[in-house]
Amino acid sequence: MGHPIKRKEDARFIQGKGNYVDDVHLPGMVFGHMVRSPYAHARLKSINTEKAKKLPGVLAIITGEDLAKANLAWMPTLFFDKQMVLATGKVLFQSQEVAFVVAEDQYTAADAAELVEVEYEELPVLVDPHKATDPDAPILREDREEKSNHIFHWEVGDRAATDKDFQSAPVKATVHAISQRCHPAPLETCGCVADYNKATEKLTIYLTSQAPHAHRTLFSIVGGIPEQNIRVVSPDIGGGFGNKVPIYPGYVCAVVASLTLGVPVKWIETRSENLQSTGFARDYHMTAEIAADQNGKVKALRVKTLADHGAFNAAAQPTKFPAGLFSVCTGSYDFANSFCEVDGVYTNKAPGGIAYRCSFRITEAAYLIERAIDVLAAQLKMDPAEFRRKNFIQPDQFPYKTPLGWTYDSGNYEGALNKALEMVGYKELRKEQEEKRKKGELMGIGISSFTEAVGAGPAHTFDIAGIKMFDSAEIRVHPTGKAICRMGTKSQGQGHETTYAQIVAQELGIPAADVIIEEGDTDTAPYGLGTYASRSTPTSGAATAMAARKIRDKAKKIAAHLLECSEEDLEWQTGKFFVKGAPSKSKTIQEIAFAAYTNIPEGLEAGLEAVNYYDPPNLTFPFGTYICVTDIDKGTGEIKVRRFVAVDDCGNVINPMIVEGQIHGGLTEGLAIAFMQLIDYDESGNVQGGTFMDYLIPTAVETPHWETGSTCTPSPHHPFGAKGVGESPNVGSPAAFVNSVVDALSHLGVKHIDMPITPWKVWNILKEKGVVN
Repeated sequence: MGHPIKRKEDARFIQGKGNYVDDVHLPGMVFGHMVRSPYAHARLKSINTEKAKKLPGVLAIITGEDLAKANLAWMPTLFFDKQMVLATGKVLFQSQEVAFVVAEDQYTAADAAELVEVEYEELPVLVDPHKATDPDAPILREDREEKSNHIFHWEVGDRAATDKDFQSAPVKATVHAISQRCHPAPLETCGCVADYNKATEKLTIYLTSQAPHAHRTLFSIVGGIPEQNIRVVSPDIGGGFGNKVPIYPGYVCAVVASLTLGVPVKWIETRSENLQSTGFARDYHMTAEIAADQNGKVKALRVKTLADHGAFNAAAQPTKFPAGLFSVCTGSYDFANSFCEVDGVYTNKAPGGIAYRCSFRITEAAYLIERAIDVLAAQLKMDPAEFRRKNFIQPDQFPYKTPLGWTYDSGNYEGALNKALEMVGYKELRKEQEEKRKKGELMGIGISSFTEAVGAGPAHTFDIAGIKMFDSAEIRVHPTGKAICRMGTKSQGQGHETTYAQIVAQELGIPAADVIIEEGDTDTAPYGLGTYASRSTPTSGAATAMAARKIRDKAKKIAAHLLECSEEDLEWQTGKFFVKGAPSKSKTIQEIAFAAYTNIPEGLEAGLEAVNYYDPPNLTFPFGTYICVTDIDKGTGEIKVRRFVAVDDCGNVINPMIVEGQIHGGLTEGLAIAFMQLIDYDESGNVQGGTFMDYLIPTAVETPHWETGSTCTPSPHHPFGAKGVGESPNVGSPAAFVNSVVDALSHLGVKHIDMPITPWKVWNILKEKGVVN
């Protein structure tokens, strides 16, 4: 059956009033609306729903106490914690879900929500993570046995060896950097339609999901519904960026309401609800120290970080990594020793910690090491490009084992740096900067030579909620030589339909136009872990190639039968098998496909199809060098990005246009994080940045022209040498932007500025330094 979706593309997407799930229309469908807390920390004294229930068209009002009777008041998060579906006892952040109103139309539901009377008793608020473990800090999570706001301590590396290197090092540099709380703010918000059929006992959920199969499993575990009776359909999604990996209370409430009422229930959040209550990103408070010799050769790295997880630890992380892949913080540099430790704490903020266009905290790690490298270069009065070159891991050192336990597959960091320097005209820019400084003008050049880790992941190390992070592809070639490919991933605009079809075309010789790609329906797609952390091409793309090769192996047997020769006598040329030495004696894949259903060798099964569940042996490690050139207006503090050169190495490229589009989008998001975006809270826990009035989204006006280039260092373990690229620009660019601004002000004694670097912040620095009155 096709999806009952009527597509409408209009301004509602920008406003957050609709999405593709919102375009699902089912007979008898009703609507849900959340009642949310105006307080960040308060005791729930009472909830009175009588007035709301009297409003014509109201069908049900669900509270936390109602859910508690069904043992559904709390749900597990994706990382060893639990989260209130609807508040019971007290609320822990502003905009937390308190009650769920169901009505015949969305306007009545919203009106009824305003009539729900909730009595609160305000409690002391905790918003500063540095005060979370103070003796007088209020204990937020009274449900936990451990009466503390401390969530976890995680460390990796050799502390003793690192400390010894620091004791003997003649040069040490330190940077304190905050990777601020921000939000993915996808084009469409989150939402679902839950449709429970009492006759068949089947639950169908149309969901804005980046991981439909994982969500199906979790719905079964939380709700006690047999998994074979749950179908999750994720239609076209207007962006995800990690925001649509978790399960949110609205999803659970819609399911409960549909189970209760026996009709489809739609819940679509508003833009403000999305910004204020769904998975945030970052909020890492980091300190990095580098030990080096007097010649600028780095010896050791020491990192200490405080992670603010909000009211619940709802981070989407692999089980073995409480701080995600943050320990990739040694970056592209050859450190002998390193030690990294991270502590997580609760505060009165929305929960999250999702991987916003990065692989589980790698953006924070890349930002920190690239800032620290610049600080040390400045301290040694060395050119930042030459300092990087001096300390890069060399090509002949790969596969390279980092002191924090990762094995980088391949790399040529100096090659990417050299290309970026050449493209931007680095020497000439430095001369120009020198001349401008003599005139009192402010110009900066920032470099970021980052390493990413994508393609999660190897089953021996990676899982989400216990489910191993393999991924899948099922290819079925029809008798006429056309094909359908069903995937365990879910596109949110990455161009999967093109990329996967091209992989099939390359492996089998079936034209890409003859290949249909299907994703997002758990009733038809093979089980997979979804799309996030740049894992689609490294995992599901690899699964596609491996499944195609299984088909090719069977096709070879059929070709040998048709050509009346042995398999050893055949050679493959994309799209056909031919007899060695007699290229005219051949059979195309289309001819072979028809024979697979009409003329099968004895003992061979009919059909031409295969499934592959790909478990990668390692992550892949794309890398690059970005260079940003900025000019600063002294009178206003306004920063203009004059040029931005991005050289990426993502191994073998399938579709250059898609890669370039991914890079442009990621760079634009990096620009926003560096200069615009912050989800902040006042002392009372009120959200600052909960609407697009103050949480700014870059437009074409603010976005500079991106200059892109590439080098190619294939992954040695990937089936066709690809590495993944979608998140690299968001990982590597924030440091380039910040390094450029700091470089512009470095002669004034400025060593670091925390993001977002706004004109007001820069103007105040210039005033403090006496540059402006």
